[in-house]
Amino acid sequence: MADDLAATGGPGGPSRSARTVAGRTVGELLRYVLGIAIGVIVLVLLVGRRGELVAAARQISDANPGWVAAAIGAESLSLLAYARLQQRVLHYSGAIVPLPGLFLLTLANDAVNCTVPGEPAVSSAYRYRYYRRRGASAASAGWTIFTILIAQAVGMSAVLLVGVVVALVASAAASGASPAGIGVTVVGLLIVLAAGAVLVRRDLVLRIMSAATRGLQRRAGRRPRGLLARIEATLVRMREIPLSPRATVDVVVLATASWLFDFLCLVCSFGAVHTTVPWRGVLLAYGASVVAGSLPIVPGGLGIIEGSLAVVLVAYGAGRVPAVAAVLAFRIVNYWLAIAVGWASVGLVALQWRRRPTGASAADADIVGLGP
Repeated sequence: MADDLAATGGPGGPSRSARTVAGRTVGELLRYVLGIAIGVIVLVLLVGRRGELVAAARQISDANPGWVAAAIGAESLSLLAYARLQQRVLHYSGAIVPLPGLFLLTLANDAVNCTVPGEPAVSSAYRYRYYRRRGASAASAGWTIFTILIAQAVGMSAVLLVGVVVALVASAAASGASPAGIGVTVVGLLIVLAAGAVLVRRDLVLRIMSAATRGLQRRAGRRPRGLLARIEATLVRMREIPLSPRATVDVVVLATASWLFDFLCLVCSFGAVHTTVPWRGVLLAYGASVVAGSLPIVPGGLGIIEGSLAVVLVAYGAGRVPAVAAVLAFRIVNYWLAIAVGWASVGLVALQWRRRPTGASAADADIVGLGP
């Protein structure tokens, strides 16, 4: 009865949790409206470039089959590296999950990431459920998601930093070093070092998260058995999972490899549309587009990645039509093909779950607040 009163806010009106849900709903609605607005802007810009789009479509229709296969292969290696990354981090946390199942999960997770609003929370929850069903503890599953997120940030920071350095060196060779460019390089290096420090000292971040959870619990007036208390207990157990310096390097290398294979898919896309790669700025363009597309506005960064990638490529010497053609070819493989294959994988994962029920148990329900 006390729980019912807490859920409804008692006779005095709606509860604090209800107001939180309402606020979250308004926030999601605003984000969707912003995403639609960005999509409309992109469409308007594309309509204004009909001639370039038609020319780019012609280039894509005459794509080189060998380079297309290479692009698909590179993207497959990127997904395989991500699956291997999950397997290694799960192993370090004490959970053993076969690689084929994790590769299927990666394909499914990619489709969720590309199409479902609410990223990265939705895909993280999807992976969490899979890990739990495969026998990982709540702490191990949460620790794996947390560690992979930071490792990917370190890997992308390193890729972006290398892209900045390459672009600066090429620009300096042509017109001399730029103080602003040097400053950007230094900032990028500091970001990489800071991200690496977070990965090495995850325990400090987890302590901060745990303290924040306790603060929310005090403000919400929750009982010790509430959801926030269970989350805090999971964070405490996550702090007890070690990650040696060697394992840290292993995890960062795998995360970086996943990004680099995805970048290789972009490089192969230039060959597919019969145009040269603008090496001076292609890595920087790729890194910048990934960062822009990671903003939780439009699922999969649709429109944002294409626009930012094409703009930076043109800024570094690529022709407009070849750049647009290469970007569209890249996104056909990286986004649209990933959706088609990924949602088929979602169905296969769901079928496996129905055929082979596992003990995702009450502990799994507890962490999402559904347990007894």
